[in-house]
Amino acid sequence: CTYCIVPHVRGPERSRDIDNILSEARGLAESGVKEITLLGQNVNAYGKDLMHGPGFAELLWGVAEIDGIERIRFMTSHPKDVSDALIEAMAGCEKVCRHIHLPVQSGSTAILRAMNRKYSKEDYLALAGRMKDAVPGLEITTDIIVGFPGETREDFDETLDLVRRAGFSAAFTFMYSPRKGTPAAKLADQVEKAVKKERLLELNALVAGMTARENEAYVGRTERVLVEGVRESGGERLCYGRTHASKTVCFTGGAAPGDIALVTVTHTRELSLHGKQAEV
Repeated sequence: CTYCIVPHVRGPERSRDIDNILSEARGLAESGVKEITLLGQNVNAYGKDLMHGPGFAELLWGVAEIDGIERIRFMTSHPKDVSDALIEAMAGCEKVCRHIHLPVQSGSTAILRAMNRKYSKEDYLALAGRMKDAVPGLEITTDIIVGFPGETREDFDETLDLVRRAGFSAAFTFMYSPRKGTPAAKLADQVEKAVKKERLLELNALVAGMTARENEAYVGRTERVLVEGVRESGGERLCYGRTHASKTVCFTGGAAPGDIALVTVTHTRELSLHGKQAEV
């Protein structure tokens, strides 16, 4: 991407040998780990640099076969490398979590082209729709940059429109900041900081409202939560963890870290769900 310095600093992407990854995952499972997160700058491009090697979907299926591993997450994905095989793995493998972080960066096709993202606004919306159709309950989160060089008000309005249509569960939003050595930093039509700040506030307000509505839909539902920790608050024992779809949940109950607890959601806050452990 024309705004990113990471490839220049770290060099070309390199895929680890699949046997090495699976061996590490088996070792973690034997030590009691229940959830594995596969990480990469563009994780779903895994295997493209390996001669006749397995792809990312094959890696997901391989990890899923390991006894003891109950959940598999991955990030971060690039829309251009979401394959049919990956969608099939997410739909067909119960251990793969119903969540994908799929950065869009902009809703303007012109700006996406300037970013060298290799997809259009409509391409992204079609992909998001196809994934949601294939994977019931899928939660999609994203990254968005405002104020990229050359972004007009019309371009920004396209971003707002995409956010409304894509139905994101949450979004991480940023003002464009030039990185020395990247092509975007050399562009002449930089957007004024005051304009970027104004657009970021407008975008954040839209995203916050959508996240709140998404979370409200969980009230009254009972979810399986993998407990990540326990803390005391106001003399009350509170557990916290995440649902299969990566929603953060805080709840009262006697669960311990590593447990998968049934939790009934009673209310929400800005970025999290809250509830109580359900009786089995």
